[in-house]
Amino acid sequence: MPSITLSGLTATTPDGRALFSNLDLSFDGGRTGLVGRNGVGKTMLLEIIAGRLPPQAGTVSATGTLGVLRQTVQVAPSATVADLMGVTSALDVLRRAEQGRATADELASADWTLEARIASALGRIGLIAEPSTLLSTLSGGQRTRAALCALVLADPDFILLDEPTNNLDRAGRAAVVELLSAWRAGAIVVSHDRELLETMDAIAEMTSLGVTRYGGNWSHYRERKALELAAARHDLADAERRVAEVSRTAQATVERKARRDGAGQRKRARGDMPSILAGARQNRAESTSGDNARVAERRRTQAVEDAAAARQRLEVLQPLSMALPSTGLPAGKLVLHLDAVSAGYRTDRATIEGLSFTLTGPERVAITGPNGSGKTTLLALIAGKLAPRSGSVRVHTDFAMLDQEVSLLDPSLSIRDNFLRLTPRADENTCRAALARFMFRADAALQIVSTLSGGQMLRAGLACVLGGTRPPPLLILDEPTNHLDIQSIESVEGGLRAYDGALLVVSHDEPFLAAIGTTRRLALRAERDA
Repeated sequence: MPSITLSGLTATTPDGRALFSNLDLSFDGGRTGLVGRNGVGKTMLLEIIAGRLPPQAGTVSATGTLGVLRQTVQVAPSATVADLMGVTSALDVLRRAEQGRATADELASADWTLEARIASALGRIGLIAEPSTLLSTLSGGQRTRAALCALVLADPDFILLDEPTNNLDRAGRAAVVELLSAWRAGAIVVSHDRELLETMDAIAEMTSLGVTRYGGNWSHYRERKALELAAARHDLADAERRVAEVSRTAQATVERKARRDGAGQRKRARGDMPSILAGARQNRAESTSGDNARVAERRRTQAVEDAAAARQRLEVLQPLSMALPSTGLPAGKLVLHLDAVSAGYRTDRATIEGLSFTLTGPERVAITGPNGSGKTTLLALIAGKLAPRSGSVRVHTDFAMLDQEVSLLDPSLSIRDNFLRLTPRADENTCRAALARFMFRADAALQIVSTLSGGQMLRAGLACVLGGTRPPPLLILDEPTNHLDIQSIESVEGGLRAYDGALLVVSHDEPFLAAIGTTRRLALRAERDA
């Protein structure tokens, strides 16, 4: 049976930062979802398994064939779908055979089922293209689909997929989910797509401490994590009880000693006790008191350390939950109105034509549609970055927009300084309290934005926009979960659940849209597949 075994695997980043060490893990078929925070080393682990990066220590033993899908499909200007599939020469033989120009050796080695298998692979992934199609003419999502077609055609014993649904529209994501649902060979899938992870047979969670394997799909993994969260809460409550008990015991000991000392002093003052006996008792009392104090201090230190460890574990497991100031947006307030709007960046045709749309009160609207349907164009219209060719766009409230780059933040400034720049009337206490709600406490608030991960940057943007005394009544988000790890997505969901204004969200992430409580959809259509 094909298998992959990792033994004592150790890897570091180019600057020497340790990612994982002495990692032991095995895959013997089935579909495993590999999850963990961005930067923990998931992509590097796939590269090591694929043999494209050497580990610093340890070994990888693999039996069977491997197929690899990377996050980015790089293409040469002249490369075709057939080149990506590795079948250009084989197709050339078939062409020459059809024209009567093939040699006897070529006819003997010709794969007469190839064209049918290529068509089947393209259809299975839902890509409308020919083998001769130039990859440079395809969108990023289409190139990912073409790479998936190449894997299907190769039919390896194991496939290694790194974020396969990134940059795909709803139809593309569904095709990947369907492919993995029906995949009967081995698969290791790095992903933050919770729908895709539902098709897995096991989830392997990667942290700086190693990898923990959970049998079952994403829902089963979350159930196990919920049990771990409950256990962490119990451990914290128990640790805090022990801290309180140790403190009470120490206080009671001090009070008893004070009473005994007082009684002894009164006895000595009356002359009821010989001075030699009084001195000996005082020495024993002081010695016992010192021993008791040292034991009490050890117990107190241990209890405090246990409580701190339990609290840290709880903070890691517990989803972000917060309270935010109200936007004050009433239910009947007209927030946004588009009347027969046409717009686009191309001169020969409009991407959006004759669109009318109204947003009232704290509605939460998901803007959906395939790639190329004009979702980002629509957000640019609403934000005033693009003028309509016809029709009108009216925004009747203050708003904030977070694009995929969170460009409202100045990358050269700290999170704190960005907050004060965007909320000039806020004082230092208000700033620090707002950032702490989004888990930027103490020195974490002083991080320079350009050094943040994607998840941290989006969380910082939300903190700067929503953390003030009066958040804007309308918040616009463009693909907020792209390239975020699941922990970051869940922290963003926690912030948005606490927001009581109107939301316009472009996203293909269905679990995310459900988690933030979208109430209706504006579905856009594209003229071509994406």
